[in-house]
Amino acid sequence: MTDDTNAPAPTRRALLGWGGAGLALGAAAAGGAVAVARTGDDPDPAAGAGAAVAFHGAHQAGIATPVQDRLHFAAFDVTTDDRAEFVRMLKDWTQAARRMTAGRAVGEGAYGGLAEAPPDDTGEALGLKPSRLTLTIGFGPSLFEKFGLREHRPEALVDLPKFAGDNLDANRSGGDLCIQACADDPQVAVHAVRNLARIGFGKVVIRWSQLGFGKTSSTTPEAQTPRNLMGFKDGTRNISGTDTAKLKKFVWVDAADGPEWMTGGSYLVARRIRMHIETWDRTSLQEQEDIFGRDKGEGAPVGKAHERDEPFLKAMKPDAHVRLAHPDSNQGATILRRGYSFTDGTDGLGRLDAGLFFLAYQRDVRKGFIPVQRNLATDALNEYIQHVGSAVFAVPPGVRDKDDWWGSTLFSEEA
Repeated sequence: MTDDTNAPAPTRRALLGWGGAGLALGAAAAGGAVAVARTGDDPDPAAGAGAAVAFHGAHQAGIATPVQDRLHFAAFDVTTDDRAEFVRMLKDWTQAARRMTAGRAVGEGAYGGLAEAPPDDTGEALGLKPSRLTLTIGFGPSLFEKFGLREHRPEALVDLPKFAGDNLDANRSGGDLCIQACADDPQVAVHAVRNLARIGFGKVVIRWSQLGFGKTSSTTPEAQTPRNLMGFKDGTRNISGTDTAKLKKFVWVDAADGPEWMTGGSYLVARRIRMHIETWDRTSLQEQEDIFGRDKGEGAPVGKAHERDEPFLKAMKPDAHVRLAHPDSNQGATILRRGYSFTDGTDGLGRLDAGLFFLAYQRDVRKGFIPVQRNLATDALNEYIQHVGSAVFAVPPGVRDKDDWWGSTLFSEEA
């Protein structure tokens, strides 16, 4: 992997000579361009500690990557109408992401820089391991109404229709772009989003965000299948992150799909699903198992002995969740799930605001999430859940090398 984190680069003090002290301080106070990497001789306490996931590649990390334990997801609205300023932010974000995923501080770090200016890094991740941090960016439909991008909006990036039972909160839906931060340490994930938001000050603003814990799907089928807040194993039949054939068929956008700038990318659907925990907890075990179509202990399909036994769908009740969600019930439609549990206090009536933050990647939303979700209209599980937040994003291909940046295929002069 090529990386420029050790390459000599101008420091913030050097930048003072380019535009004067007043200009540099003004840019820092306004959340302007972040300083570039430390020199290789300047030690960083967090560098090299623990596991790090490669940032560069044909596809963005955080999709087929083994699912980490924690999530901080943030959707942003763009507040600038200056295309060059927005592109500069994407480049700064990429540089910051490149460093943070390697366990390094942003720019010149949280200390030791110019005393009269805010530090480049907020500092709460100092000394922490990289914790397998991945940062994944996506572009929402509304972004293509800005910067003259309308003709570059992919046909597969459709506005999601209203589904049966939806009760969507506009304050928890949509967004011009998103950042998905996954890590094994929640502070590392929060630190990443916080610093990107800081760099984007004056150009983007957080529209909504979601913290997640307890992964509810796995891209590593050899590992133990995680459970959701209803106590059932989730993601048994999820696409493996090493199954290149299925990833190619169902997840990665092909050159023939178009547009060209999305080749190697994917499409993300994010849904905040509230679970009526208190009602579920008073439901009999038999009914719970009938609703899912699996037993609660082993996770075996109805009539089978083991979790990964091929399910006999007709043995399940017609409205069983597994039966309705299975590819065989959806003309082969398959998605890669990467969801997390959440608890956000109570709703003011003594009930937990808890549930599933559902993340699904696919090659085409029209052939993935939409037909599956429509088929779930009669799902028995709907009595116990409600979709309250929703967003869809085009996730561009990965950052190829140290000279590449998030969104370069879309925002290059040739796009």
